[in-house]
Amino acid sequence: MADVKALQQERISIYHDVFDNKIPKRVPVNLSFALEVVAQYGKLNLVEAQWNPEILEEAADKMCRKVYSDVCVFSGTFRFPSFYQALKSRSFVMSSIGFIQHPEVIGMLPEDYDYLIEKPYDCILERVIPRQYEAFDLDDPINTVINFTKSMLAYNNDFMQAGMIIGKMTEKHGYYPGSLFSGGFTEAPFDLLADQLRSFKGISMDIRRMPDKVAAACEALYPIAFKKGLPAKPSKYAPVFIPLHMPTFMREKDFEKLFWPTFKRMVEEYASMGVHCNLFCEDDWTRYLDYLYDLPTDTVLMFEYGDPKLIKEKLGKKHIITGLYPIMNLKTKPTEECVDEAKRYIDILAPGGKYIFGFDKNPLLLDDINLESYCAVAETVRDYGVYSNPGETAGMEFNKEDYKVEPSRKFESKYYKTWDQYKALNPEVSDFGSPKLQGLEEAVFQYIMYLMM
Repeated sequence: MADVKALQQERISIYHDVFDNKIPKRVPVNLSFALEVVAQYGKLNLVEAQWNPEILEEAADKMCRKVYSDVCVFSGTFRFPSFYQALKSRSFVMSSIGFIQHPEVIGMLPEDYDYLIEKPYDCILERVIPRQYEAFDLDDPINTVINFTKSMLAYNNDFMQAGMIIGKMTEKHGYYPGSLFSGGFTEAPFDLLADQLRSFKGISMDIRRMPDKVAAACEALYPIAFKKGLPAKPSKYAPVFIPLHMPTFMREKDFEKLFWPTFKRMVEEYASMGVHCNLFCEDDWTRYLDYLYDLPTDTVLMFEYGDPKLIKEKLGKKHIITGLYPIMNLKTKPTEECVDEAKRYIDILAPGGKYIFGFDKNPLLLDDINLESYCAVAETVRDYGVYSNPGETAGMEFNKEDYKVEPSRKFESKYYKTWDQYKALNPEVSDFGSPKLQGLEEAVFQYIMYLMM
């Protein structure tokens, strides 16, 4: 047990050093498997594991003993079928083999833009959610309330069960008690508009036909997206995770005008509170590297594709780099070549610090990788990625005082009440109820917006 605690302290130290602008003792190994891979490793029925995550504990423990990582090897999942099924989701549906898929669906029509711009949260609840979730039927309010309650209870239960397994594994194996996703989860305002509201095809037409309304909609959605990702307890060690979907499908002039302004402001507003963002730069962001440089210091940039030398040269002194190592190598190349490739990435990306080892993406299936090669790469990074100058300053230093943002539009809706508003309507309620009732208000908001991401 003493050895486990000592290892956990080492892991805490190397992660904190990265965010404290110090050279760590060694490169952090940030590898984990989603629920589906762990279920397959444990020879479990994938559909059953999705519905009953508690059965994954033994398989998760076996995987943790098999694979080296500095964070919990079992990462759970963002999607469980229970709460989507309770609401008859059209946006996230389970395939016959147990994978949650996101078909191309439209939740907002072009004629809804004006209402979204005027009252964004009201529009999402009154028009978008009923189209995406058939059990959210405004003509059948009693069953809607029952179905929504069931779905939220299922959401809380399933994530609690998965979280309990992660917590047990973290203590048992001495993992870093955090992750690059621990601060919160949200989307850029433009991606929120594109993904669930207008769809890829719809937003692509809107960019050309009504760019001014797209820009206004992003401004309207900004306070919702910001609030969704804001950590309950802001910390520089708990980044807000933001996957970036649309930019590589956009012309640069459209990206600069429509995507970038509200996104950059959101990342800077988090930074002004001492919070970093973990950005998953999906696809190839090479043409946008200069934009990324302008984001707040110590933004975590997870790259899917790109030239590691160019990325390190342009961004490595200011930002924290992760990703890039092709997960496909672990299926297509011999173990020795995979190990040599890991050393090459370390040689390029580790010097000067601000680097966390990770793959370009996580495997969807156990068969996507050679597990022995995966283990060999993880252990190589642990043993090879050792610094000779730990404790020295790593590149530029983060200072939250460097970031100031203009006040944005306030989050307001008749479907969300602040404590003062609730108190005005219910003057007899005790002030002792403020944390609990406001917390419940926030929990409902968080869940509703989770359904939209």
